[in-house]
Amino acid sequence: MGYLYVAAAASLWGLLGVVSKWAFAQGVSPLEVAFWRAALGAGLFGLQAFLTRQTRIEPADRWAVLGFGLVGISLFYGAYQLAIGSGGAALASVLLYTAPAIVALLSWLFLREPMDAHKLLAVGLTLLGVALVSLQGGGVKVSPAALFWGLLSALTYATYYLFGKLYLNKYSTPTVFLYALPVGALGLLPFVQFAPKNAEAWAAIAFLTVASTFFAVTLYFAGLRRLEATRASVVATIEPVVAAFAAWLWWGERFSLLGYLGAGLVLLGVLWMVLRPHPRAVLEAPRST
Repeated sequence: MGYLYVAAAASLWGLLGVVSKWAFAQGVSPLEVAFWRAALGAGLFGLQAFLTRQTRIEPADRWAVLGFGLVGISLFYGAYQLAIGSGGAALASVLLYTAPAIVALLSWLFLREPMDAHKLLAVGLTLLGVALVSLQGGGVKVSPAALFWGLLSALTYATYYLFGKLYLNKYSTPTVFLYALPVGALGLLPFVQFAPKNAEAWAAIAFLTVASTFFAVTLYFAGLRRLEATRASVVATIEPVVAAFAAWLWWGERFSLLGYLGAGLVLLGVLWMVLRPHPRAVLEAPRST
């Protein structure tokens, strides 16, 4: 059951891109989609936190949660939606999975974790994969904007691992998101231009909020209770595979052969990183996207 829970969560995350493009097609901007995902998600996690009586947070940790809301919600949600809008669902998902390499570099710089040959190889594979994806000439639109927003989303997503290492063993996910999501929504609000929305737009936003945010996180943590974190991380790498298949099926997005090779190298770098022989690795921090 643990494998099924994690696979289901990764599949729901993998649908973020194609469903977001559905919302874009209805006239909703990427940043408005990010705003509603944060604002409505805050209501769901807030309700869960109040029902389970998991609302208390230490005064000393409030600034950290505030910062996480601005970086891990405002910047991450916004950058990922802009990456989808500028380069497509498949490319955005592949670039997002450069996050483990970024985590290794940030952990080496700020947490003083060793940078061994195993990590260096993983980082190298990831960077080579991104280079091949950016040089490929297939049907996927690779532009400077797509690369910038995709890599920024990976950089801000990397904060989930670092924040999780420090705080997610101290607080439950509903507790953290009770405070972080409203802060994230407020951080996005000044940049949002609200558009009139039809039923399809609201359906897409509802799916992103309920399925790809609330249920995906809930399923992932249900899986973590039954699996080792490393195994869960490996299973979660089906996310970009689901994203690429769904983007091809729904929107006709295709990489060239060089692009698929690059995407494969990014995934190989992730697998190499999470399977390294260190039982308490940074990547074993619970995922909370």
